[in-house]
Amino acid sequence: MVPAIQVEKVVKRYGELQALAGVSLEIAQGEFFGLLGPNGAGKTTLISILAGLAIASSGSARVMGHDVVAAYRQARRALGVVPQELVFDPFFTVREALTIQSGYFGIRDNRAWIDELLHYLGLTEKADTNMRQLSGGMKRRVLIGQALVHKPPVIVLDEPTAGVDVELRQTLWRFIRRLNRDGHTIVLTTHYLEEAETLCGRIAMLKQGEIVANDTTQNLLKRFFGCYVNLKLAPHRLPDALKPLLAQENEAGFRLALPSYDEVEHVMAALRTAGAKVQEMEVMQPDLEEVFVKIMRSEGVNE
Repeated sequence: MVPAIQVEKVVKRYGELQALAGVSLEIAQGEFFGLLGPNGAGKTTLISILAGLAIASSGSARVMGHDVVAAYRQARRALGVVPQELVFDPFFTVREALTIQSGYFGIRDNRAWIDELLHYLGLTEKADTNMRQLSGGMKRRVLIGQALVHKPPVIVLDEPTAGVDVELRQTLWRFIRRLNRDGHTIVLTTHYLEEAETLCGRIAMLKQGEIVANDTTQNLLKRFFGCYVNLKLAPHRLPDALKPLLAQENEAGFRLALPSYDEVEHVMAALRTAGAKVQEMEVMQPDLEEVFVKIMRSEGVNE
Protein backbone atom coordinates (compact mmCIF):
# COMPACT_ATOMS: atom_id res chain seq x y z
CA MET A 1 0.00 0.00 0.00
CA VAL A 2 1.45 3.35 -1.04
CA PRO A 3 1.80 6.04 1.66
CA ALA A 4 -0.90 8.70 1.78
CA ILE A 5 1.85 11.34 1.84
CA GLN A 6 5.52 10.85 1.04
CA VAL A 7 7.98 13.73 1.28
CA GLU A 8 11.66 13.16 0.47
CA LYS A 9 14.41 15.67 1.25
CA VAL A 10 12.25 18.67 0.40
CA VAL A 11 14.01 22.02 0.45
CA LYS A 12 12.22 25.32 -0.16
CA ARG A 13 13.98 28.66 -0.42
CA TYR A 14 12.53 32.12 -0.87
CA GLY A 15 15.59 34.12 -1.86
CA GLU A 16 17.96 33.91 1.08
CA LEU A 17 15.26 32.53 3.39
CA GLN A 18 15.20 28.75 3.71
CA ALA A 19 11.70 27.74 4.76
CA LEU A 20 12.29 23.97 4.58
CA ALA A 21 15.70 22.36 5.06
CA GLY A 22 15.52 18.83 3.66
CA VAL A 23 12.26 17.55 5.17
CA SER A 24 11.50 13.84 4.80
CA LEU A 25 8.18 12.49 6.04
CA GLU A 26 5.91 9.53 5.38
CA ILE A 27 2.28 9.29 6.48
CA ALA A 28 0.42 6.00 6.08
CA GLN A 29 -3.09 5.73 4.70
CA GLY A 30 -5.72 5.99 7.41
CA GLU A 31 -3.54 7.84 9.94
CA PHE A 32 -4.67 10.82 11.99
CA PHE A 33 -1.38 12.71 11.90
CA GLY A 34 -0.34 15.91 13.64
CA LEU A 35 2.12 18.40 12.13
CA LEU A 36 3.14 20.84 14.85
CA GLY A 37 5.57 23.71 15.17
CA PRO A 38 5.83 27.38 16.12
CA ASN A 39 4.95 30.15 13.67
CA GLY A 40 7.48 30.23 10.85
CA ALA A 41 8.53 26.59 11.31
CA GLY A 42 7.54 25.66 7.73
CA LYS A 43 4.20 23.89 8.23
CA THR A 44 2.20 25.98 5.78
CA THR A 45 5.05 25.93 3.26
CA LEU A 46 5.03 22.12 3.33
CA ILE A 47 1.25 22.05 2.91
CA SER A 48 1.51 24.50 -0.01
CA ILE A 49 3.99 22.18 -1.73
CA LEU A 50 1.68 19.19 -1.25
CA ALA A 51 -1.24 21.21 -2.65
CA GLY A 52 0.73 22.44 -5.67
CA LEU A 53 0.59 26.07 -4.53
CA ALA A 54 4.38 26.20 -4.18
CA ILE A 55 7.17 24.24 -5.89
CA ALA A 56 9.99 22.74 -3.86
CA SER A 57 13.49 24.05 -4.58
CA SER A 58 14.63 20.41 -4.42
CA GLY A 59 13.31 17.06 -3.29
CA SER A 60 9.98 15.41 -4.09
CA ALA A 61 6.48 15.05 -2.65
CA ARG A 62 3.73 12.57 -3.44
CA VAL A 63 0.09 12.26 -2.46
CA MET A 64 -1.33 8.72 -2.71
CA GLY A 65 1.67 7.85 -4.88
CA HIS A 66 1.17 10.75 -7.31
CA ASP A 67 4.02 13.23 -7.69
CA VAL A 68 2.69 16.72 -6.92
CA VAL A 69 4.51 18.16 -9.95
CA ALA A 70 4.64 15.37 -12.56
CA ALA A 71 1.12 14.09 -11.80
CA TYR A 72 -0.44 17.30 -10.53
CA ARG A 73 -4.07 16.50 -11.44
CA GLN A 74 -4.09 13.11 -9.72
CA ALA A 75 -2.25 14.46 -6.66
CA ARG A 76 -4.57 17.44 -6.31
CA ARG A 77 -7.69 15.30 -6.67
CA ALA A 78 -6.44 13.03 -3.87
CA LEU A 79 -6.00 15.98 -1.50
CA GLY A 80 -8.38 18.30 0.29
CA VAL A 81 -6.92 21.31 2.09
CA VAL A 82 -8.65 23.54 4.63
CA PRO A 83 -6.51 26.72 4.57
CA GLN A 84 -5.69 28.80 7.60
CA GLU A 85 -6.85 32.03 5.95
CA LEU A 86 -10.51 32.84 5.30
CA VAL A 87 -10.62 32.92 1.50
CA PHE A 88 -14.07 33.08 -0.11
CA ASP A 89 -15.94 34.38 -3.13
CA PRO A 90 -18.48 37.02 -2.03
CA PHE A 91 -20.72 36.61 -5.09
CA PHE A 92 -22.14 33.14 -4.36
CA THR A 93 -24.33 31.41 -1.82
CA VAL A 94 -22.98 28.57 0.31
CA ARG A 95 -24.53 25.89 -1.90
CA GLU A 96 -23.29 27.60 -5.07
CA ALA A 97 -19.75 27.77 -3.66
CA LEU A 98 -19.76 24.04 -2.96
CA THR A 99 -21.31 23.23 -6.34
CA ILE A 100 -18.70 25.30 -8.19
CA GLN A 101 -15.93 23.65 -6.17
CA SER A 102 -17.33 20.27 -7.26
CA GLY A 103 -17.10 21.43 -10.87
CA TYR A 104 -13.37 22.13 -10.51
CA PHE A 105 -12.93 18.38 -10.02
CA GLY A 106 -15.29 17.40 -12.84
CA ILE A 107 -18.10 16.27 -10.53
CA ARG A 108 -21.45 17.15 -12.12
CA ASP A 109 -24.16 15.75 -9.85
CA ASN A 110 -22.91 16.13 -6.28
CA ARG A 111 -26.10 17.33 -4.57
CA ALA A 112 -26.45 14.36 -2.18
CA TRP A 113 -22.91 14.73 -0.80
CA ILE A 114 -23.23 18.52 -0.63
CA ASP A 115 -26.45 18.12 1.37
CA GLU A 116 -24.62 15.74 3.72
CA LEU A 117 -21.75 18.19 4.16
CA LEU A 118 -24.18 21.02 4.87
CA HIS A 119 -25.87 18.87 7.51
CA TYR A 120 -22.73 17.71 9.31
CA LEU A 121 -21.17 21.18 9.25
CA GLY A 122 -24.33 22.86 10.54
CA LEU A 123 -24.81 24.86 7.33
CA THR A 124 -28.19 23.59 6.11
CA GLU A 125 -30.05 26.73 7.22
CA LYS A 126 -27.37 28.89 5.57
CA ALA A 127 -27.30 27.00 2.27
CA ASP A 128 -28.90 29.85 0.29
CA THR A 129 -27.15 32.68 2.17
CA ASN A 130 -24.56 34.77 0.37
CA MET A 131 -21.02 34.09 1.55
CA ARG A 132 -20.34 37.73 2.47
CA GLN A 133 -23.24 37.66 4.95
CA LEU A 134 -21.76 34.80 7.01
CA SER A 135 -19.86 35.15 10.26
CA GLY A 136 -16.18 34.19 10.39
CA GLY A 137 -17.00 30.84 11.97
CA MET A 138 -19.59 30.04 9.30
CA LYS A 139 -17.16 30.96 6.53
CA ARG A 140 -14.65 28.54 8.01
CA ARG A 141 -17.30 25.80 7.91
CA VAL A 142 -17.74 26.48 4.19
CA LEU A 143 -13.98 26.22 3.64
CA ILE A 144 -14.07 22.81 5.28
CA GLY A 145 -16.95 21.82 3.02
CA GLN A 146 -15.04 22.97 -0.07
CA ALA A 147 -12.03 20.87 0.94
CA LEU A 148 -14.22 17.78 1.33
CA VAL A 149 -16.60 18.26 -1.58
CA HIS A 150 -14.67 15.90 -3.91
CA LYS A 151 -14.29 13.21 -1.20
CA PRO A 152 -10.46 13.24 -1.15
CA PRO A 153 -8.70 10.30 0.54
CA VAL A 154 -6.23 12.71 2.19
CA ILE A 155 -7.47 15.75 4.15
CA VAL A 156 -5.15 18.48 5.45
CA LEU A 157 -6.54 20.79 8.13
CA ASP A 158 -4.38 23.90 8.60
CA GLU A 159 -5.49 25.48 11.90
CA PRO A 160 -9.16 24.56 11.24
CA THR A 161 -10.47 25.70 14.64
CA ALA A 162 -8.56 28.99 14.92
CA GLY A 163 -10.96 31.62 16.21
CA VAL A 164 -14.09 29.46 16.12
CA ASP A 165 -16.59 28.74 18.86
CA VAL A 166 -16.76 25.60 20.98
CA GLU A 167 -19.87 24.29 19.21
CA LEU A 168 -18.20 24.36 15.79
CA ARG A 169 -15.07 22.76 17.21
CA GLN A 170 -17.03 19.85 18.64
CA THR A 171 -19.13 19.48 15.47
CA LEU A 172 -16.04 19.54 13.28
CA TRP A 173 -14.15 16.93 15.27
CA ARG A 174 -17.11 14.54 15.34
CA PHE A 175 -17.31 14.77 11.55
CA ILE A 176 -13.54 14.48 11.01
CA ARG A 177 -13.31 11.46 13.33
CA ARG A 178 -16.05 9.82 11.30
CA LEU A 179 -14.14 10.46 8.05
CA ASN A 180 -11.00 9.01 9.64
CA ARG A 181 -12.91 5.88 10.73
CA ASP A 182 -14.11 5.56 7.13
CA GLY A 183 -10.48 5.39 5.97
CA HIS A 184 -9.58 9.00 5.18
CA THR A 185 -6.09 10.14 6.14
CA ILE A 186 -6.16 13.29 8.27
CA VAL A 187 -3.23 15.69 8.66
CA LEU A 188 -3.75 18.37 11.29
CA THR A 189 -1.78 21.50 12.11
CA THR A 190 -2.94 23.32 15.22
CA HIS A 191 -1.74 25.54 18.06
CA TYR A 192 -4.36 23.90 20.31
CA LEU A 193 -2.07 21.12 21.48
CA GLU A 194 -4.78 19.44 23.53
CA GLU A 195 -6.56 18.78 20.22
CA ALA A 196 -3.48 17.15 18.73
CA GLU A 197 -2.92 15.08 21.88
CA THR A 198 -6.50 13.81 21.83
CA LEU A 199 -6.90 13.22 18.10
CA CYS A 200 -3.53 12.31 16.60
CA GLY A 201 -1.98 8.87 16.73
CA ARG A 202 1.38 10.17 15.49
CA ILE A 203 2.96 13.62 15.53
CA ALA A 204 5.86 15.32 13.76
CA MET A 205 7.29 18.59 15.06
CA LEU A 206 8.93 21.16 12.81
CA LYS A 207 11.46 23.72 13.96
CA GLN A 208 13.16 26.19 11.60
CA GLY A 209 12.30 24.07 8.57
CA GLU A 210 13.50 20.77 10.02
CA ILE A 211 11.69 17.84 11.63
CA VAL A 212 12.99 17.59 15.20
CA ALA A 213 10.59 14.91 16.45
CA ASN A 214 8.47 12.26 14.76
CA ASP A 215 6.85 9.56 16.89
CA THR A 216 3.59 8.25 18.25
CA THR A 217 1.80 10.63 20.59
CA GLN A 218 2.25 8.26 23.54
CA ASN A 219 5.98 7.86 22.91
CA LEU A 220 6.41 11.63 22.76
CA LEU A 221 4.58 12.02 26.06
CA LYS A 222 6.91 9.46 27.64
CA ARG A 223 10.08 10.83 26.07
CA PHE A 224 11.23 13.10 28.89
CA PHE A 225 9.54 11.65 31.96
CA GLY A 226 6.94 9.05 32.79
CA CYS A 227 4.61 10.95 35.09
CA TYR A 228 4.14 13.68 37.68
CA VAL A 229 3.17 13.18 41.31
CA ASN A 230 1.53 16.09 43.12
CA LEU A 231 1.87 15.86 46.90
CA LYS A 232 0.41 17.83 49.79
CA LEU A 233 2.30 16.89 52.94
CA ALA A 234 2.00 17.58 56.65
CA PRO A 235 4.24 19.16 57.66
CA HIS A 236 5.04 21.03 54.43
CA ARG A 237 8.49 19.55 54.05
CA LEU A 238 9.82 17.24 51.33
CA PRO A 239 12.08 14.39 52.50
CA ASP A 240 15.71 14.78 51.38
CA ALA A 241 15.53 11.50 49.44
CA LEU A 242 12.88 12.98 47.11
CA LYS A 243 14.43 16.41 46.50
CA PRO A 244 16.25 15.28 43.30
CA LEU A 245 12.80 14.58 41.80
CA LEU A 246 11.35 18.00 42.69
CA ALA A 247 9.96 19.80 39.63
CA GLN A 248 7.89 22.49 41.33
CA GLU A 249 7.01 23.72 44.81
CA ASN A 250 4.32 26.13 45.98
CA GLU A 251 2.01 26.65 48.92
CA ALA A 252 -0.28 23.88 47.68
CA GLY A 253 2.47 21.27 47.79
CA PHE A 254 5.18 19.59 45.75
CA ARG A 255 5.32 18.29 42.17
CA LEU A 256 7.75 15.44 41.49
CA ALA A 257 8.81 14.36 37.98
CA LEU A 258 9.27 10.59 37.80
CA PRO A 259 10.94 8.62 34.97
CA SER A 260 8.22 5.94 35.15
CA TYR A 261 5.10 4.94 37.05
CA ASP A 262 7.16 2.26 38.85
CA GLU A 263 8.84 5.06 40.80
CA VAL A 264 5.58 5.94 42.57
CA GLU A 265 6.17 3.00 44.92
CA HIS A 266 9.64 4.34 45.79
CA VAL A 267 8.14 7.76 46.52
CA MET A 268 5.65 6.20 48.93
CA ALA A 269 8.43 4.23 50.64
CA ALA A 270 10.52 7.39 51.10
CA LEU A 271 7.53 9.23 52.58
CA ARG A 272 6.86 6.39 55.05
CA THR A 273 10.53 6.27 56.05
CA ALA A 274 10.54 10.03 56.71
CA GLY A 275 7.27 9.82 58.65
CA ALA A 276 5.59 12.33 56.31
CA LYS A 277 1.80 12.42 56.31
CA VAL A 278 0.22 12.53 52.85
CA GLN A 279 -2.84 14.81 52.84
CA GLU A 280 -3.38 14.73 49.08
CA MET A 281 -1.74 12.80 46.24
CA GLU A 282 -2.32 12.91 42.48
CA VAL A 283 -0.48 11.03 39.72
CA MET A 284 -0.55 12.82 36.37
CA GLN A 285 0.77 12.18 32.88
CA PRO A 286 2.66 15.08 31.24
CA ASP A 287 0.71 16.79 28.47
CA LEU A 288 1.78 17.48 24.91
CA GLU A 289 2.28 21.19 25.56
CA GLU A 290 5.06 20.44 28.05
CA VAL A 291 6.74 18.04 25.62
CA PHE A 292 6.40 20.53 22.77
CA VAL A 293 8.04 23.32 24.78
CA LYS A 294 10.92 21.05 25.83
CA ILE A 295 11.57 19.90 22.26
CA MET A 296 11.43 23.42 20.86
CA ARG A 297 13.90 24.62 23.50
CA SER A 298 16.29 21.73 22.89
CA GLU A 299 18.67 21.20 19.99
CA GLY A 300 16.19 18.73 18.55
CA VAL A 301 15.62 15.00 18.97
CA ASN A 302 14.88 13.11 15.81
CA GLU A 303 12.83 9.97 15.38
